[in-house]
Amino acid sequence: QVQLVESGGGLVQTGGSLRLSCVVSRSPLAIRNMGWHRQAPGRQRELVATITTDGASNYAPSVKGRFTVSRHDANNTMFLQMNSLKPEDTGVYFCSADFIPPAGWAPTDEFWGRGTQVTVSS
Repeated sequence: QVQLVESGGGLVQTGGSLRLSCVVSRSPLAIRNMGWHRQAPGRQRELVATITTDGASNYAPSVKGRFTVSRHDANNTMFLQMNSLKPEDTGVYFCSADFIPPAGWAPTDEFWGRGTQVTVSS
């Protein structure tokens, strides 16, 4: 069973930085697209950033210019560097990934980690 495990969350003051990691394991297939999402208390989960196999990235407007997503495929790892953190960045951060199917196969499901808590104090 594919596993995604996030780490790096914690408590930080406004203006501080954190670096999240997501490690993918137990996949027989190469990783295709990856993403970071977050969910604040009482709110729906929202997309934060995505990164494709060729390194192209996209960001939610609220984090653009402050967050940077990257990936290291040799280690099946994705990162999210978060700078200039604000209280509204508080939430549980989840990573997701889908995989490159064998030729002629249908696209794979998207797999999710269990999340890591980020709390930004004012």
